[in-house]
Amino acid sequence: MIRDHKPIIIGVTGGSGSGKTSVSHAILNHFPHHSIMMMEHDSYYKDQSNLPFEKRLKTNYDHPFAFDTDLLIEHLYKLLNYETIEKPVYDYVAHTRSSQTIIQEPKEVIIVEGILILEDERLRNLMDIKIYVDTDDDIRIIRRIKRDMDERGRTLDSVIEQYLSVVKPMYHQFIEPTKRYADVIVPEGGENHVAIDLICTKIESILGSSH
Repeated sequence: MIRDHKPIIIGVTGGSGSGKTSVSHAILNHFPHHSIMMMEHDSYYKDQSNLPFEKRLKTNYDHPFAFDTDLLIEHLYKLLNYETIEKPVYDYVAHTRSSQTIIQEPKEVIIVEGILILEDERLRNLMDIKIYVDTDDDIRIIRRIKRDMDERGRTLDSVIEQYLSVVKPMYHQFIEPTKRYADVIVPEGGENHVAIDLICTKIESILGSSH
């Protein structure tokens, strides 16, 4: 089947707890009858099966080196050519890539979501719309504490220690500087219905002109 247009790629980034996942899901939910999918950069953490478990525990998941961005780019090129991919699955308990994969069929709209997706120029160049979700540091740390304690069984002390020693410095070093590459900056994440409506209208216009 020959298509006369390539899929649209939308990048959604922001710091941990910024609301980027809420924004991504709001866009997904706006197009229930369209061919749309989500790709999380987190699925592409590097395979660490060659490292001893003690060393894997020290992984800095907020650093660009933690990601196999080359594989993500390779998969996006395949999806742009309407080819099916096998998306990796990351095992957070074992701190390495799982042996399982997810079969992902190509779609007309691809949302790429993650904290560092605008950090790599090759990835940026594939995107039709680049969105940065900009949320106050206080709100982000509160959301992270709540999520990690409720969903991941973490203690308050461990969440705060990780935030101060790794998450915050990595945010200021690698994530926040990518704001300058964004086409759209969305304050307050998923609660910003006006910004999400504007983004969805833009996607609709691109979809309409490409058919």
